[in-house]
Amino acid sequence: MQKLAPIALFVYNRPDHMRRTIIHLQKNVLADESRLYIFCDAPKTETDRSAVEQVRQVAKETTGFKAVKVILRDHNLGLAESIISGVTQLVYEYGKVIVFEDDLLSSPYTLQYFNEALTRYANQDKVMHIGAYMYNLKEKDLPETFFYRAASSWGWATWARAWDSFEPDIDKLIAQFDPLKILRFSIEGKMNFWKQIQEFKAGKNNSWAIRWYASIFLKGGLTLNPARSLINNIGHDGTGVHSNKENMYEVHISQQPVKTYPNVVEENEKAYHAIKHFLAHRKGSLLQRAVRFVKQRVG
Repeated sequence: MQKLAPIALFVYNRPDHMRRTIIHLQKNVLADESRLYIFCDAPKTETDRSAVEQVRQVAKETTGFKAVKVILRDHNLGLAESIISGVTQLVYEYGKVIVFEDDLLSSPYTLQYFNEALTRYANQDKVMHIGAYMYNLKEKDLPETFFYRAASSWGWATWARAWDSFEPDIDKLIAQFDPLKILRFSIEGKMNFWKQIQEFKAGKNNSWAIRWYASIFLKGGLTLNPARSLINNIGHDGTGVHSNKENMYEVHISQQPVKTYPNVVEENEKAYHAIKHFLAHRKGSLLQRAVRFVKQRVG
């Protein structure tokens, strides 16, 4: 196998989530051969200082990798700027990068999947992003891995050649969309991706991820994904920057290594329809939605 991709782990003020994320990473095949970079953001307010210091201590005590480098920010960047600058730094040093945030539990085979895919599609310009998370899809006869248009930010990897196409300027992105592209971008209206673009423009979110997906989409790029998720996001407990308290995205992490990858670089139609069906029904009935709304307000 070629030189392994470095792992970028972005952390802030959740020491317990971070510990669980690192414990799962340490159990990965290839962990002891991989370089881990832990990017620790600085506190935004004095209220966060104690938790931020705890996180930094966890970072300094982390072992189990080929090397661990801790980057301590001296002022608060926020998640978007932290990820953009950290990813940019590493892709230009190594040519590729694996990206984790502090609330992602991985399979023992997640790093192996990332590195194999990064090697396999290194020179396929249309492949711009490797995702490790997948919804709990009802379709059971999907291929083990497949290409799809949207990019998940819950454990991912990319190359310098793809990251070169990242466009952070929301106005430049919006100018390239027409009604048909908006429909395709939003999975025929089943996911609020275009709303996220509009909310970023209005200053209501600061998402790097929606701009990355838009950059991939407008370039005609595709993302590789597993049919059975190699990641579970534990941040939907009300502690995340952009997440509510909910369990619709909870999955069982696959405990099997990925063995097969698509040879033809095109979106898998069956997988697209399975994802579209999941997104259309993910919030459940009106009663289920009402119950969840109340729980989020009183939780």
